[in-house]
Amino acid sequence: MTPRFMLDTNIASYLLRGSHPALEQRLRREAVAAVCISAITRAELRYGVARLLPAATRLDREVERFLRGITTLAWDDAAADAYGQVRARLERQGQAIGALDTQIAAHALITNLTLITHNVREFQRVAGLQVEDWTRT
Repeated sequence: MTPRFMLDTNIASYLLRGSHPALEQRLRREAVAAVCISAITRAELRYGVARLLPAATRLDREVERFLRGITTLAWDDAAADAYGQVRARLERQGQAIGALDTQIAAHALITNLTLITHNVREFQRVAGLQVEDWTRT
């Protein structure tokens, strides 16, 4: 099965914290193979832990376990090209979003995946991107 959904970093963080039961319930209804993260999200999670080490060894183990259980889509030339187009379009419209969020959005867009995020308002600025918020399910 190929992925259908890409989790944004905030959703991955919520899963690691166990702070949104509706999100966890929805995720259990989806096949594991239907859900993935971008390499950008993986990098953000790794950075979040690295800046807290050595105090965050428990979090480090939780992130490692999470990453072992989910597919990470590699950032490739197609994603990079899409990022350039998406960022330029958003800037022309005066609707720019953060660079990492733009990269994740472009990655989901170019791979035809629905982006799962709690930051729907920001990501809806990206034309053609399918966005859902599973924390409100």
